[in-house]
Amino acid sequence: MIRQLLKRRRRHVLIDVNTQRDFFLAEGNACIRNHRRVLGRIRRIMAWARRRNIPVISICEVYPNHNGENEVEYHIDGTDGQKKIRYTLLSNRISFVADDSTDLPTDLLQRYRQIILYKRCLDPFDEPRIDRLLSEMRADEFILIGASTEGAVKATALGLLQRGKRVRVVVDASGLHNKKQAKLALRKMEAKGAKLVETKRLAGVSHLRQVGICNCDTCQRRTKKPTAETDAEY
Repeated sequence: MIRQLLKRRRRHVLIDVNTQRDFFLAEGNACIRNHRRVLGRIRRIMAWARRRNIPVISICEVYPNHNGENEVEYHIDGTDGQKKIRYTLLSNRISFVADDSTDLPTDLLQRYRQIILYKRCLDPFDEPRIDRLLSEMRADEFILIGASTEGAVKATALGLLQRGKRVRVVVDASGLHNKKQAKLALRKMEAKGAKLVETKRLAGVSHLRQVGICNCDTCQRRTKKPTAETDAEY
């Protein structure tokens, strides 16, 4: 057991899932829908976590580079698309590669504000180190953001719930690729016991209008104002 993880129960732990360039930038290989709005809300949640000194667990996908002959076209090791977007990174952080190990320092959360864990699969609980950390960590509630809602976010939420954890999913800070599948995923998470909330209920509102990371016309506000129909997607 990780002694320091079990010694004190934390009120909140923020888990950001796959907040990487391939998912969240317009030029990424698998950009989510309505990425500007999701990025803005993720930025707001990260600022809230910094201000309240909330521990951050970051889960990132990474797939081996087979000289262009890859099963997936995103989050390829060594590419820019695999990197995290910059405002999801805290200065005091540590990273762990995906290597089938369960080893973790005993003073992990005493020394670091952010723990970055890499996985080679959709479900983070298929990685032994991630499974160990999330299973043994104590918190009143785990708060989830990231992508995709119908993929890794759902897998993370369900895995936590199966382990008896309380889970809150910030629905408008969770990006999707398929709207229908994402709605089904949210219903399943809620049926299993997860709470669904919006960013403003958790972290208040922000007057920020640019996300500060993506250079597409939408993110730089070079297009017309989004319509109510576009907003309704989330």
